Amino acid sequence: MPAFRYVAVDTAGATHRGTMEAASEARVIESLQRKGYIPLKAEPDRGAGFGSQFLTLDLGRGSALSKNDLANITRELATMLGAGQNLDASLRFLVETATNRKAIAVMSRVREKVRGGSGLATALQAEPKSFPRLYVSLVQAGEAGGNLTDTFERLAVLLERQRSLAATVQSAMVYPILLLIVATGSITLLLTKVLPQFVPLFEENGAQLPFATKLLIAIGDAVGNYGLWFVLALLILGFGWRQALKDRRVKRWSDGMLLKVPVVGSLIRETLAARFSRTLGTLLLNGVSLISALGIARETLGNLAAVDAVEWSITRARSGAGVSQPLNERKVFPPRMIHLIRLGEETAQLGQMALKTAEIHEEQTRISVQRMVSLLVPVITIVMGLAVAFIIGAIMLAMLSLNDLAG
Repeated sequence: MPAFRYVAVDTAGATHRGTMEAASEARVIESLQRKGYIPLKAEPDRGAGFGSQFLTLDLGRGSALSKNDLANITRELATMLGAGQNLDASLRFLVETATNRKAIAVMSRVREKVRGGSGLATALQAEPKSFPRLYVSLVQAGEAGGNLTDTFERLAVLLERQRSLAATVQSAMVYPILLLIVATGSITLLLTKVLPQFVPLFEENGAQLPFATKLLIAIGDAVGNYGLWFVLALLILGFGWRQALKDRRVKRWSDGMLLKVPVVGSLIRETLAARFSRTLGTLLLNGVSLISALGIARETLGNLAAVDAVEWSITRARSGAGVSQPLNERKVFPPRMIHLIRLGEETAQLGQMALKTAEIHEEQTRISVQRMVSLLVPVITIVMGLAVAFIIGAIMLAMLSLNDLAG
């Protein structure tokens, strides 16, 4: 029988991780629910060894829905339910209008289970790779409260905001990355193709080359002879670091260091604040208890420094200390978020205030990304210009030394 790794949250908000033998992922989820846990993740246990990790690298999502597919499906469900269509008609609409084979397959299975008498949340739980625990928890709360329409509207907004935020960061970084690639390629071309054309001329005339020219010739030779090996070494180091990050101690240290990097650390903090606030607010407004909401929101962060901060807030919240003060003690999230969360606690409107907080930090993230890009582009351009000028200047100095010899 195959083994599965799982992550679950109990009613007190504590995280439980382990492995379990079962016939399928759905069986693992059912077993955890019988124990009173809220499953967050269940996936095949592929082993922890380096060899097994290398042989079983996840190169794609397989038959699972992508985040973009999930956002689109959720918006369509919210629209159909909001228009007065029943659940079966809404699911049939999704199956009939979907153009993505994965979406058709997944939603067909969900609809079959619902038509067979299962609740929607139960049907979604059977597709853990497509529907994360946050999604299923909200649907469960929506079914229990009889407000699936509002639930899917909130889910649609949540997923669309997350997608928009990610798209903002990714699209903004495209130009600086392309510029950096072009700059690196141009300098490499000058060092390995253009400069070597002058070397025989310098050697034939026995010119005493300036130090700058000698340095560039040496660098060009090194790049030409060992450049591919250097790239290969970088790839191996990158792969090794990626594997090392699977150790929680290494990842915790790395995540903490990232938050201290100027500019980048500030951007990460804003992104974490936006993600945490929107998830927490959406869960609370859907009737999920504070401790459970914190436990689920914690698992969406990714950064272990932030996860530890939320874990600390859960521990303190159980003793009645609230959320904002424990979060403030760890100094991970921006002070603005802490202040607004505290205001939400004081006015007994934590859910609504958390969503407003998310909007503020999402906008701040966009502004931070724009500032970073506006800084990166001229810096890369100036560095490239200086490098090219240095190379050309070194060549010109060498040519002048040839003229001195001729004179």
